[in-house]
Amino acid sequence: MHRLSRRAFIGSVAAAVPALALPCPLSARSAGGRELRLLHTHTSERLVVEYHDGHRYLADALSTVDHFLRDFRTGDVHQIDPQLLDLLHTLAGTTGAHRPFEVISGYRSRATNQMLRRASEGVAAGSLHMQGMAVDVRLTGVPLVTLREAALAARGGGVGFYPRSQFVHIDTGRVRAW
Repeated sequence: MHRLSRRAFIGSVAAAVPALALPCPLSARSAGGRELRLLHTHTSERLVVEYHDGHRYLADALSTVDHFLRDFRTGDVHQIDPQLLDLLHTLAGTTGAHRPFEVISGYRSRATNQMLRRASEGVAAGSLHMQGMAVDVRLTGVPLVTLREAALAARGGGVGFYPRSQFVHIDTGRVRAW
């Protein structure tokens, strides 16, 4: 009987599993600081923020992001999932973006989500925007389809493609696409 060492067993299992079947480790999880550059299309606010110093998330910076991605219609602020920020950071890196993300929608209050649902059939009743787990964005200088492809490849959550409205929905829910 041939016995594999633990290291050989793990190596053989890893080689047998297709790379795309595993969640791709986000490049944002590197040792360096993580910065985001954002422009809100509805408020014209701009934000450049280092939200992670390479070792930990920075509480003050996260609070700043929470406020920036607030429901601009009601002013309600909600905690934004730090993994969403990591995903945006990764996408900026993989697309080679040099311009800020243009934010169309971040957090949405229940009232705003219901109002948008009445106006459009494309708004989910249980939208992850209401949990601070979704953002609708585009990147000047990066084709929308390129941003979509990068988000799909990152496998960090859901990816919605809205070419007529010129944005990509990105969330940290289960991996899916529409």
